[in-house]
Amino acid sequence: MNSQLSDRIKMKSATFSKGQRLIAKYIEEHSDKVAFMTASRLGATVGVSESTVVRFATEIGYSGYPALQQAMQEMIRSKLTSVQRLEMTSSNIAPERLLDAVLEQDIDILRRTKETVNREDFYRAADALQRAQRVYILGAGSSLALATFLSHYFRLVFDTVHLVEATSEATILQQMIHAGEGDAIIAISFPRYSKKAAKALQYASDRGVSTIAITDSPLSPLARHASHVLLARSDMVSFVDSLVGPLSLINALIVTVAIRRKGEVADTLRKIENIWDEYGVYEKVDEANN
Repeated sequence: MNSQLSDRIKMKSATFSKGQRLIAKYIEEHSDKVAFMTASRLGATVGVSESTVVRFATEIGYSGYPALQQAMQEMIRSKLTSVQRLEMTSSNIAPERLLDAVLEQDIDILRRTKETVNREDFYRAADALQRAQRVYILGAGSSLALATFLSHYFRLVFDTVHLVEATSEATILQQMIHAGEGDAIIAISFPRYSKKAAKALQYASDRGVSTIAITDSPLSPLARHASHVLLARSDMVSFVDSLVGPLSLINALIVTVAIRRKGEVADTLRKIENIWDEYGVYEKVDEANN
């Protein structure tokens, strides 16, 4: 159990009811299981009501049981290996509940991302991108998929977009050798955080590049060297980190910057459509025959 949660429990332990003491003891001994238990299931496990579990969460300073559960999940994500995560999921979620569990968590992630993201930071980041001469995009591990998606659409918006290959620190810095004032970089990383992404932001920041981090916490190592920090939830049900939160945030960033550069983007899209038509890239469907 992480020290912050343990400290909260110790500070309030003297005022706990008998039921709350049972909850505290179970959390201290089985925090890995509690992180994926509903309030009703935790209550049934220790022999108290669901309302007692909810009151316990607020008693130790959380806004509710979901906030307590989130704190425990974040601790697990940063410390457990992928194998341990997989084992935990198989023991805590029934196989017939996996689809619903994943979808329900993704819906909750989108809701909490909307609540978490700072609107001023978001639009300031869009301002910096709108002014950029060159845009560098970096994502390591599972975040590479997000970086690739972002770079695909940003190439319709900007003349010069570099998807930085994060094979090594040396390779990253070599690809960014010409980065300087007037440019922007977007680095994307979630637990367990990429040291290479943090190093790239540090390098860019030292050279006057506008630095944007897409991550899950202001305590993320990416945030230290970022001019703009965009926060998105990226929780997990198993060894797979959900990317629906950051992907939705990236969608919003693409649309916002594209609308601000509407004239240039429209010209680019028209040229692409003409090229596709000229070379028969796509089959045309005859609607009259459908």
